Amino acid sequence: MSRNSAWSGRTVIRNAFLVDGSGEPGRDADVTFVDGTVTSVEPAGRAGTAHAHRVIDADGLLLTPGWVDIHTHYDAQATWDPWLTPSSWHGVTTAVMGNCGVGFAPAHEERHDWLIELMEGVEDIPGSAMTEGLAWGWRSFPEYMDVLAGQKRIMDIGVQLAHGPLRAYVMGDRGAANEPATAEDIALMAKHVEEAIAHGALGFSTSRTPIHRSKSGDLVPGTSAGRDELYGIAAAMSKAGGGVFQFAPEHQYLIEHEWPWMREVSARHANVTVSVNLNQADEAPHLWRDVLKKLDEAHADGLNLVAQVAGRSIGVLMCLEGSFHPLAFHPAWQEIASLPLREKVKALRNDALRARFREIPRDGGFYEKAVLARLGKFFPVTSANINYEPDPATDSVVAIAARTRTEPIDLIIDQLLRDEGRGIIYLPFFNYNYGDLSMTHDLLAHPRTRNGLSDAGAHCGAICDGGMPTFMLTHWTRDRDRGPRHSLEYMVHRQTRATALTYGLTDRGLIAPGMRADLNLIDLENLAFDMPRMAYDLPAQGRRLVQRAKGYVATFCDGVQTVAEDEFTGELPGALLGQ
Repeated sequence: MSRNSAWSGRTVIRNAFLVDGSGEPGRDADVTFVDGTVTSVEPAGRAGTAHAHRVIDADGLLLTPGWVDIHTHYDAQATWDPWLTPSSWHGVTTAVMGNCGVGFAPAHEERHDWLIELMEGVEDIPGSAMTEGLAWGWRSFPEYMDVLAGQKRIMDIGVQLAHGPLRAYVMGDRGAANEPATAEDIALMAKHVEEAIAHGALGFSTSRTPIHRSKSGDLVPGTSAGRDELYGIAAAMSKAGGGVFQFAPEHQYLIEHEWPWMREVSARHANVTVSVNLNQADEAPHLWRDVLKKLDEAHADGLNLVAQVAGRSIGVLMCLEGSFHPLAFHPAWQEIASLPLREKVKALRNDALRARFREIPRDGGFYEKAVLARLGKFFPVTSANINYEPDPATDSVVAIAARTRTEPIDLIIDQLLRDEGRGIIYLPFFNYNYGDLSMTHDLLAHPRTRNGLSDAGAHCGAICDGGMPTFMLTHWTRDRDRGPRHSLEYMVHRQTRATALTYGLTDRGLIAPGMRADLNLIDLENLAFDMPRMAYDLPAQGRRLVQRAKGYVATFCDGVQTVAEDEFTGELPGALLGQ
């Protein structure tokens, strides 16, 4: 990479409170870096500045490595957007994409629309935005990587080859329809995987949950792939140097159906890390405890298995502009569904229409199941720092309605009408069976779990979790009041060195001599969020929920400052990993 002369030379950050990513206690320190590499870490006030190109007095601000987010879905966005928001608003300097079996390479030309529908269905990214924004220009996965490598961006990105496009590329309609792979199919898929890993791909991903479906309702290719297919792919990864085998499971069958092949893959290939998404589903609320025991057993047996976990409940922000909200399940909504937001707001202020929403429709119980039965999990959002650990007994629609003697549906309508129709209601659906984040606290504490599942770049109409790294500091080290917190040093380690090493990225995630100068300088005391809002800034005016951070005084990627006081500097030093 050619370095901008403005960022060449020696930079000294003085008097910072350094949390270096190792997990060791923080300390006051001076950090010096030259041309993207940390050269010294000294006690505060010790670093010489006589020959420094730039000196920054941190004055006690928190200094950490840049965040390494290993679970994003920027596969399309990275081809047109150099800024990769929202991650770049939240201190991320390395992002890994290609998760959960969906992506855009390899790809025959006639599969382009199909791949877009697959991503739209699984990850709720507007299809129109991808249709307009994707320029394509590749068929094979290495060609896709070459296109990415030729573009400038604000952070480093790493890619994984996804099972969905691979199966369709090799097997055509048979692969797309989840038909069993033949030995010849497996051999050819393995060849493509080997080529991708050799070219610098960080891993392979698949989905084995029926939740993940295309816009047309079809399962992601690979959902029911046999063990021979999984073993063949893992062997190809190992042959090319290894990497991460990431997948999304059907939670209630994780131990019974998936654990045997996961162990077998790891037993056969020590250089392949098997990473499974782990969430708490209501139908199996205590399974996570058994999974942690299985992880301990695997570690004791020398197997390389990890569980990727979220830092909070996985839920949706429901609003009138979003993918869904409680009113949309009522037949009365269809009368105004096609109206512009302003007209919807006007209609919902009409007493006659509001009275219609109080009626329970005769729809075989669908509305009662979708809305009325969930009122105890509907939480009005009243501030930018969303309470992701609300108390159902006091903060839910049910509780508020009882306390204020208000009809729940009226409370819902009034909440959605806030800010001229931009009000939000939060609904957790994974990781909140206990009514708090006690399970998440324990998952984060376990040595065989890894921070992830931010889904940055995805679920544009319902989820705004790209700011997960910021939340890990604000909630878990500073603000939590419904249970124990985690130490600042531990949480920084969890989303820097620990995530980097999971993907074999040994040059980052730690502030020490010889390491990359990927850094965040943070005003931790005042670190906060803006209110989530719906933006129409994707190609074709595609919508997405966005939420910015306040408190990132500076972010550096490879020694180049990309953020100053929460605003972009305009610099684009990022590169494609493995190139």
